[in-house]
Amino acid sequence: MALKIIDYKDLLKAENIAVGVVENSSARSRGLPPGLEAEIKRFRQIGDLKGKKDELYVIYPAGKGPRRLILCGLGKSEDLDIEKIRKAIGRAIKKCREIKQWNLTIAADSFALGKVKTGNAAQAAALAGTLALYQYREYKPARKAEEKIMPFKLCLALREKTVNIRQIKQGEIIAEGANFARTLGNRPGNRLFPQALAKEAISLGRKYSKITVRVKQKPELSKQGFGALLGVGSGSINPPVLIECIYRGGKTGQAPVGLVGKGITFDSGGISIKPSAKMDEMRYDMCGAAAVLGIIQSAAELKLPLNLVGIIPAAENLPSATAYRPGDILTSLSGQTIEVLNTDAEGRLILADALTYIQRFKPECIIDLATLTGAVIVALGHIAIGLVSNNDQLSDEIKSAARDSGERVWRLPLWDEYRELIKSEVADVANISSKSGAGTITASAFLEKFINSMPWVHLDIAGTAWGEAGAIYSKGATGSGVRLIMEWLIRKAGK
Repeated sequence: MALKIIDYKDLLKAENIAVGVVENSSARSRGLPPGLEAEIKRFRQIGDLKGKKDELYVIYPAGKGPRRLILCGLGKSEDLDIEKIRKAIGRAIKKCREIKQWNLTIAADSFALGKVKTGNAAQAAALAGTLALYQYREYKPARKAEEKIMPFKLCLALREKTVNIRQIKQGEIIAEGANFARTLGNRPGNRLFPQALAKEAISLGRKYSKITVRVKQKPELSKQGFGALLGVGSGSINPPVLIECIYRGGKTGQAPVGLVGKGITFDSGGISIKPSAKMDEMRYDMCGAAAVLGIIQSAAELKLPLNLVGIIPAAENLPSATAYRPGDILTSLSGQTIEVLNTDAEGRLILADALTYIQRFKPECIIDLATLTGAVIVALGHIAIGLVSNNDQLSDEIKSAARDSGERVWRLPLWDEYRELIKSEVADVANISSKSGAGTITASAFLEKFINSMPWVHLDIAGTAWGEAGAIYSKGATGSGVRLIMEWLIRKAGK
């Protein structure tokens, strides 16, 4: 999507305009021509418009000018934050689609209220617009053709000349990275199996000169000792792979940031098979891998002066005569043995080998993203990402980035009592806890066994990686983690 930026003076030429309004009835909308401001004031006086959060009204101004004003309630100006602005703009775009309108001009200055600066409001508009316009149409050719004939046109009107256009472009690029991750996540398992995911990474490497991609195939994985990854993928005719995606934007010799993404392209549960209800959603079990590729794409587009190493272990977890079984013992790349008590706890197994492997690149820290446990949904619902870490500073940095990115995180503890629960009598570690409860934490305790004290953050995105349609997202994959980690990386790069 190409976002067009126009001067606020050209607002009167727009057909549909999104305007931010707050609860204070005396507040004027910034950056609007006087005639439009008078229309909003008149509508307020009628009493219908309160400006409450999530409120949305369409009004039809008299005379020349725009046909519609879409008034987006933002609540109290003192409580306004960037994510409320993003959601308000997402609702405005969805309203346009409902009433069969295929263009929208966002009056960016009108959303810069309270403590929110115009540049931040404009960036939020660019990001939200790019996310809200996303539709997954790969296998609906008729709809794809229709959208090519009548694409949605999005404009951003600005009054302040001091707004950094790069900041706006940044929002658009981050959203495009998230949308790339959404497309990968939405693809069905018969179209996106491990080798197909590897091809997507290879295409990324061909597109950007600073990205190099290498794929380890089954013979090499076997020779090098990736026993946990090979065990999980042993039940499928589509062999597992390890994808190595490196972005070199920083100085030579500069320690990279390590990113690991879980790439289970379909998860039946294996021999410990899942219930059939909603098993189709297990195509989303590679959303951590998709997020890593989306992050690296965004970093390359923004030319961030950082080095990144993305490692994606990719496999299908299926039952067959060759599948690994409950009771099996796998030898991981680290040399540690793993007792398999449940083949549906497969994500932590492939991550174990990936976490071991990424340390060969001597990263300054490791962040893994994974749709790892249903337990995180029990704990946090579909609202927040579960965070577990062995490093307070890194954890605090991610939590701070979460506040501005709009992707919430909640840190869970990692105490010795939880570590005790994954001990095995026949191997170095068991792949599930010996007791029920705290499933997200005990899974994290398992991952920690393969970290070797390096600063590490685990992000369990199982509750946020996909879902029903919301203010910004359409139904399906959300690209969870891309916005969060990009916010952190941009801060780290000083951009």
